[in-house]
Amino acid sequence: MTHKTLGMKSAIAAAALLFVAEAGPSAPIGARIAAAVADPSRPDKDRALDDARHPAALLAFLHIPPGATVADIWPGDYWDRLFADVVGPSGTVYAVHLVEGDKDDKIATPAPGSTPLAGHANVVAAVTHTNTFSLPTKADVIWIRQNYHDLYDPFMGPADVAAFDKAVFAALKPGGRFVVIDHVAAAGSKLAATNTLHRIDPAVVKADMAAAGFSFVGESDVLRNPADPHTALVFDPSIRGHTDQFVYVFRRP
Repeated sequence: MTHKTLGMKSAIAAAALLFVAEAGPSAPIGARIAAAVADPSRPDKDRALDDARHPAALLAFLHIPPGATVADIWPGDYWDRLFADVVGPSGTVYAVHLVEGDKDDKIATPAPGSTPLAGHANVVAAVTHTNTFSLPTKADVIWIRQNYHDLYDPFMGPADVAAFDKAVFAALKPGGRFVVIDHVAAAGSKLAATNTLHRIDPAVVKADMAAAGFSFVGESDVLRNPADPHTALVFDPSIRGHTDQFVYVFRRP
């Protein structure tokens, strides 16, 4: 089920039309998404990223219900605020810190079970190691954005990526989804660009997930950029913030 760019525009328009100031858990999905994006507590720095990140379109594509449990691996406040609003007070967002990633990023790992995001008590810190990945409870959606390629890089331990993927599979409820977003590397390059350009061949991700037992169930092209030559470092000013990115959804049967 490919989500086309035109579909993105219609999703945003539909969400805007359905917006209600107080979108509760019984509100239609479009209203809850619009309310999350329009939440006045969102910082200006988050709003400044919306044009590049397309939150309304991605959230509409994922269709996360109220009360769901979402796990954000390598978490970021931008998405965790949005997830928290969409799942509502009956849902949970795990901000999942991989100890190895925090060490490389030189950030302090929060205490497990703490609530690191002011104003969003349903965002809960979860701390784990890459090679022994686990969550406090089973999740409906596990999400990793722009960091799957890092699992293959030396600073991660090295990581046993196959074991990590199987642990993610085990951490999902039956029917749960694993969402992988990452920068596209040249077709056929496999893992050659993970530690140099910070990109990964999408075919590797699909093969990894099939080996772990996942079914590939959907993709969105909302973050695709055909003008990206796939040969530049993702932090290069010529492409930063506008890289060609795949959005893949895999399901635990």
